[in-house]
Amino acid sequence: MGFEDRFAVLDTGAYAVRGHLKPLDGFETDPVAVAERFVGAPYLWGGRTSLGLDCSALVQTGLAACGVPAPRDSDMQEADLGKRVDLEKARRGDLVFWKGHVAFVRDADTLLHANAWAMAVAVEPLTSAIERIRKAGDEVTSVRRIG
Repeated sequence: MGFEDRFAVLDTGAYAVRGHLKPLDGFETDPVAVAERFVGAPYLWGGRTSLGLDCSALVQTGLAACGVPAPRDSDMQEADLGKRVDLEKARRGDLVFWKGHVAFVRDADTLLHANAWAMAVAVEPLTSAIERIRKAGDEVTSVRRIG
């Protein structure tokens, strides 16, 4: 691969914006910051493409960018990732699980998740999300901390 001005010339002869490329062995440090780049992206159940993504794909993508492997589905993520913490002690990067759903804790007051309520990746007040999902018949099943 070579470079011309602000472009990288790929081995296929195609060009890519140089600033958009990162070394394959380089990792991000904050999976929530990675996931925040997807705010407004369409929600698509089972999706992990440019057409849309679901909650577990958002988590898997954010973690993968930080070098943390994660299973594809939220039930497997809940079973395999991190250690359990109390909801009251949740902090940025923790994962909040409901049956069939996962969200990143963004800060003390908000979640970040791909969800069918907004039909997009969205930031939502933590207490509002818990109450809305509780009214639909589901409770938080766990909060998990990675690392």
